[in-house]
Amino acid sequence: MAKIKGYNYFDYFCTTADKICVAANLLESALVGFDKASFKDKMAEMHALENEADSAKHEMTKSLMHEFLPPIEREDIIELGTTLDDIMDALDDAMRCIYIYDVSEIREGALKFCRLICQCAVALKETTEEFRNFKSSKLIKEKLVAVNTFESDGDALHAELVHELFVDEPDTRKLLIWKNIYEDLEGCLDDCEDAADIIESVIMKNT
Repeated sequence: MAKIKGYNYFDYFCTTADKICVAANLLESALVGFDKASFKDKMAEMHALENEADSAKHEMTKSLMHEFLPPIEREDIIELGTTLDDIMDALDDAMRCIYIYDVSEIREGALKFCRLICQCAVALKETTEEFRNFKSSKLIKEKLVAVNTFESDGDALHAELVHELFVDEPDTRKLLIWKNIYEDLEGCLDDCEDAADIIESVIMKNT
């Protein structure tokens, strides 16, 4: 009888991180080439990616329930899986926020955020690829630092953009709309850092 191949949790982390990169690129392309008339179609694409990530997380959790000896602590697998899923949710929410507020024009600050998010997503993907061999990897610390650096850059960008709103934006409605959009975009970077912090914690506990 052929042996049933076990579930690979590290593959799951990598696949989800790859979906995060796809979603980040979708967000950037939707805002760079912003077209209000077709934006709902882009939003539907994003939501489909988010649903795929949800389904993958449910499959992973189901497997973990019956796992005899997972490669790392069950709690760490669940926490990292949940946080990766949170990133997908945050990207989905950021796009939905732009639609809900009926934005007609994308500001340069949002595009700067998108560039950071895409870079951070790539760094996180590279981190998950190194994670499967974290005990011997010579690159994972460098990748973790990169994720944290992009998140710090996002904090600085958020502070400058919100400051500009309060100094230069006379329309209170627009001020509140863009403040919320910038906060949603910053939240994507915060969630990426949270995922990196979990990975770093796992490494410290297991080396």
